[in-house]
Amino acid sequence: MELIEITLNVNGRARTLRVAPEDALLVVLRDSLGLVGAREGCGIGMCGACTVLLDGQAVSSCLLLAVQAQGKAITTIEGLGQEGELHPVQQAFLKEAAFQCAYCTPGFILSAVALLSENPDPTPDEIRTYLAGNLCRCGSYPNIEKAVRRAAGALLQPSPRSEPDE
Repeated sequence: MELIEITLNVNGRARTLRVAPEDALLVVLRDSLGLVGAREGCGIGMCGACTVLLDGQAVSSCLLLAVQAQGKAITTIEGLGQEGELHPVQQAFLKEAAFQCAYCTPGFILSAVALLSENPDPTPDEIRTYLAGNLCRCGSYPNIEKAVRRAAGALLQPSPRSEPDE
C-alpha cells in the first residue's frame, strides 16, 4: 500500500502525515493524531458521532477522505475551547446536563457550534431540524435543545471584554 504525504490544519496547527489515499479523516484524526473526541458510530454518516468542523461546517469525518480535508480548517472537540476555557456551547452542555453516556456529545456540540454560527438565535424547531443528523441513544434530546438555547443566549450577550472602556 502506497502512502502519500498530506498536511492537515487541525485545531489551528499544521500537521504533516503519511496516509493511505483511502483513509477516512476520522481514522487519521483518531489513529494518527490521537484526537479521539470524534467517535466511530455507524460508519456511514448517519449518527453524527464523528462530526468535526471543516471550515466551520459540520461534517461526518467517517465519510470524508483525509486527502479531501487538505487546505481546510479542521476543528475537533479537542480544539474548540481557547486558552483552557470551554466554548460557550460546551459550558451550556455541562450546565444543562445535556448528556448521559456522552458518546455522542462531541458531535452534538460541534454541530451546535455550526448551527449557532449560521443562525445565532434558532427556534426550538430549527435546533431539532439542524441536529437531526446526530443521534443520542440515551435520549438526552430535551437537555441538548436546552443547552443549545442557553449557548445561543450566551453568545448573543456582549462579552465584558468587548464593551468600550470608560
